[in-house]
Amino acid sequence: MNTQLMICLVIFIATLASFILNKIPMWVTAMVSMTALYAAGCISSSDALSGFSNVNTILMATMFVVAAGFQRTSLVDSMCKGLMKLTGGSFRVAYLGYLLLAALLTNFIASPMVVYAIVSPLLVALCDSTGNSRSKVMFPMMVVCVACCGILPLPTAIQQAGQFTGFMETYGFEGAFNPMYFLAGRWPVMVVVVLWALLIGPKSCPDNPILPIKVADKEQKAKQKLSPFVDKMGIAIFFVTMIALIFSAQLKMESWFIAMAGSMLMVLFGVVDQKNVLRDIPWDMLMLFVGALALGSGLTNTGAGELIGNALAGAVGGTHNNYVLGALFFIIPFAITQFMLNRSVTAVFVPICLLTCKALGANPIGLVMLVQAGSLTAFLTPMATPAVAMCMGDAGYDLKAILKAGGVISLFLPVVYIFYTMTVFPAF
Repeated sequence: MNTQLMICLVIFIATLASFILNKIPMWVTAMVSMTALYAAGCISSSDALSGFSNVNTILMATMFVVAAGFQRTSLVDSMCKGLMKLTGGSFRVAYLGYLLLAALLTNFIASPMVVYAIVSPLLVALCDSTGNSRSKVMFPMMVVCVACCGILPLPTAIQQAGQFTGFMETYGFEGAFNPMYFLAGRWPVMVVVVLWALLIGPKSCPDNPILPIKVADKEQKAKQKLSPFVDKMGIAIFFVTMIALIFSAQLKMESWFIAMAGSMLMVLFGVVDQKNVLRDIPWDMLMLFVGALALGSGLTNTGAGELIGNALAGAVGGTHNNYVLGALFFIIPFAITQFMLNRSVTAVFVPICLLTCKALGANPIGLVMLVQAGSLTAFLTPMATPAVAMCMGDAGYDLKAILKAGGVISLFLPVVYIFYTMTVFPAF
């Protein structure tokens, strides 16, 4: 173990400890961590600063503006009132409707963060209008957006199947990775996660925000009521932006550009307050995410991922037990992805998984699926996916609250994945 790797691990542990203790603001911890990593030579200046121009950072900031604009339109209140009327005034039934919407959208859009940004304004408005606590339901909603991603044979799964087919061809495996494999090997997870989010998840969430959140004053909102034309423009801009994000691949447009264009239109048409629009962006959460990206770069640059991967490949080299292999290739990516972007973890561990399968003569389908599933089960820290940082801002969570709220589902999902997926798609 080289010196830089040891230093990076020390900084990582100290950063995590500071997040948990929450004695200083988390964004300050993230920036101090980034500075320390650069000073120690674990990351370059480009690594340290790249988070500020990262597409996910831009996407987060601009989607906050788009969401803020949509929240000001009359449609949000109308949808909430209509849904409550349709459900007989039951908040729980209305909440279930939004959970199902999130579970469906995350199979059309490959970014859980974008899906969360679409659904969260509706759920926030529902909570505020009915007097229910945001803190009880926003985290479970976010988990649905993350954990249900790419299960149905829709655009997200089709895209991922193409990537896995390319990996398999590169490492000498015949055949294609069919998008239907995701449905066959993961469908119980969608059922379990939605039921958990409805029945169990809210019980583990705090009754009230731990950290302050911005809630618009009703009188101020009434004074700033949109004109009929601006109101209609806000609704149109939101839905055009969402449709463009869903079909971004067909349109050959980057998601950050679509979100940027949507946010600028919200500003230009006056849907959001042009003088105070920057206040709709939670800069502390963006700084937290930037620092998390830098920490992930440090863990990658110093060889931590490669070290763990090589050790894993050596550890499983002699076993032919389906469930032992499945546990290793799910749990290790699951643990690492809490501190690195899930896409990076998938990119590191899928080749390791295929090399191991090649050496053992194993069928890689189920194991590759578990690597991807472990990488997607990322909702215990803001480092794995921007959706966590957004959720923390919406509901006033600190890291302790996130860890407590996600504890039960994080213990249960590995059991479902490992035993079910490896039974349906055994390695041997």
